[in-house]
Amino acid sequence: MSDPGLAATMEQLGRDAVAAARVLSGADCAGRNRALCAAAAALRASFAAILDANRADLHAARGAGLSAALLDRLALDAARIEAMAQGLETVAELPDPVGRVLAEWTRPNGLLIRRVSVPLGVIGIIYESRPNVTADAAALCIKSGNAVILRGGSESARSNAAIHACLATGLEQAGLPRASIQMVPTQDRDAVGYLLREMTSYLSVVIPRGGKGLIERVRRDARVPVIGHLEGNCHVYVHGAANLAMARAIVLNAKMRRTGVCGAAETLLVDHGCAGTHLAPIITDLLAAGCEVRGDETAQRVDSRVRAATEEDWYREYLDAIIAVRVVSGLDEAIDHIRRYGSAHTEAIVTADEGAATQFLAEVDSAIVLHNASTQFADGGEFGMGAEIGISTDRFHARGPVGLEQIVSYKYQIFGNGQLRPG
Repeated sequence: MSDPGLAATMEQLGRDAVAAARVLSGADCAGRNRALCAAAAALRASFAAILDANRADLHAARGAGLSAALLDRLALDAARIEAMAQGLETVAELPDPVGRVLAEWTRPNGLLIRRVSVPLGVIGIIYESRPNVTADAAALCIKSGNAVILRGGSESARSNAAIHACLATGLEQAGLPRASIQMVPTQDRDAVGYLLREMTSYLSVVIPRGGKGLIERVRRDARVPVIGHLEGNCHVYVHGAANLAMARAIVLNAKMRRTGVCGAAETLLVDHGCAGTHLAPIITDLLAAGCEVRGDETAQRVDSRVRAATEEDWYREYLDAIIAVRVVSGLDEAIDHIRRYGSAHTEAIVTADEGAATQFLAEVDSAIVLHNASTQFADGGEFGMGAEIGISTDRFHARGPVGLEQIVSYKYQIFGNGQLRPG
């Protein structure tokens, strides 16, 4: 780190976050909820200022040549700002995740042992494009008693700052420290490196949310635990017993509702048993919706516009209006394909065969598996969590949507009446 000014800035963020976390973790749930509701009111009151900031970000992003998918992630409108405000209020209505007695038992010597939920401490969140992450992360961290240091992407810096100002207002109105939610005040890329490598005495965990390059860097450079996923190569498998109308609707929604989200379907697998009736209508739907289709030989025969899929396509997270299509011989081959090429994020089966669905849900080792539903339900809000910081494909601590329960830990409280351990 060659810039002493940057180091001083980051160290101050860390010290302030630790101090704020002590206050926030001891605040009662009512106070944390007041902060969330006041922040929601501030978002609504600052609607025009947030949109102005977002328009400036979008203008700069278009000039920089950002893709349509990234522009969609960046864009705010009245509905998205209201959704952020409602998300804060929804989290405020959720049960308090802090101080819950998770287990309790009494030992033969009379010791009463309790396992009790506690905040993690200070969370670092590094994210790209989506300004709504600023509000979602703040909501979950305030509610769970964690302080947070946010580092958004340069493309959304103005939008993030406008949203952060509303969150700070909410904290102040509730009598809680503004430093409970801090934003790294520079877009200097060295700040990310400092956060990952030099702030181990402040941070409990880092959560990345963004593209493959960002997440690879975080996993490579972080010296604190990381919660996150590398890619969202999600699959929809249309089983031989799938209802055609349902399969068409689910595939179209899973791919095209929002192509830039990590739960968007990237590969479609169609069972040989229904390919004769299902494959053509589904591909036609996708093409008509403006989706590029890359397929195997069977898929290419359906429509001349279907391009040949390469081996690389089966691994790809497009985050765009592109899908890879393959016909498989049956359930076992579909599961084998997902195991080989998937990223353990989200997979769906469409079928009326309950036995096939049961096998798929049991044998596909992904964070989220669905039966007869779109992969776009891979979202903490849709799970009833109020909001999420991201989707984790890890197999320890947190898996799937990272909501309130995933950003608390626990400790043991032991109550005695003079017990001594015998020699």
